[in-house]
Amino acid sequence: MTVPKDSLFCFGLGYSALRLAEACRTAGWQVGGTVRGAAKASALREQAIDALVFDGTGEIVPPEGAHWLISIPPGETGCPGFHAAGRYAGTAASITYLSTTGVYGDLGGNWAFEWSPVNPQSSRAAQRVRAEAEWLGSAAKTVNIVRLPGIYGPGRSAFDRLRGGTAQRVVKPGQVFSRIHVDDIVSGLQATLAAPPARRALHLVDDEPAPPQDVITYAAERLHLPVPPDVDFDTAELSAMARSFYSECKRISNAQTKSVLGWRPAYPTYREGLDAILNAEAS
Repeated sequence: MTVPKDSLFCFGLGYSALRLAEACRTAGWQVGGTVRGAAKASALREQAIDALVFDGTGEIVPPEGAHWLISIPPGETGCPGFHAAGRYAGTAASITYLSTTGVYGDLGGNWAFEWSPVNPQSSRAAQRVRAEAEWLGSAAKTVNIVRLPGIYGPGRSAFDRLRGGTAQRVVKPGQVFSRIHVDDIVSGLQATLAAPPARRALHLVDDEPAPPQDVITYAAERLHLPVPPDVDFDTAELSAMARSFYSECKRISNAQTKSVLGWRPAYPTYREGLDAILNAEAS
């Protein structure tokens, strides 16, 4: 999709936002944003990305007319980006807030649609809902609430866990997760920035919610490594955060988002996404 040359300001130049920033910069956009450390800011400036150090406090004034992308996680008091720049939201070409599909809570394996009511069942999800409301209550004409599932991509996939010896085939009957390749996030966000002005919720997810153990099996087979043995969820050694993810089971629909944006994931399932990662490593 061709996106008009413009400017992008990212609150939080992390894994996904930085890849969007790089794509926009390559397309001729002016790109800036925030990072936590001076060393990273200096390195990004050398790549023509105007990076500012932001510790979550103080005021930030993005360039007037820029598209804003907010990927900073919220805290107990709301979204740090909103507190820093919310008063200037009316000057933004658009505001896109990266949220999580966790705002829907547990649906027992049923589908969540873009219009489904939120039902946060953890403090993290409740903070996301609050941050969404902050931006939707701003003066911006266009506010995109983009809800993301589990993100994977180069350097952050089942391949890395298998190679690092940390991969587990944790089995919880009936459990499925939706997921998205980082490159599909980028293409989806580019389509979002090019879409007509609106206030909307969007789902950038792939087409096949799947059991997490199936992903590990496929990745192991592609690497010609032994498939890790099944581990029962009840006895698995998991962090508190990882275990909390398994407490919610839902499928996320992307049908309305596809219709609104004209977007399609290049990697409609984890299989195509993992194949692309492996092929890129071999090239």
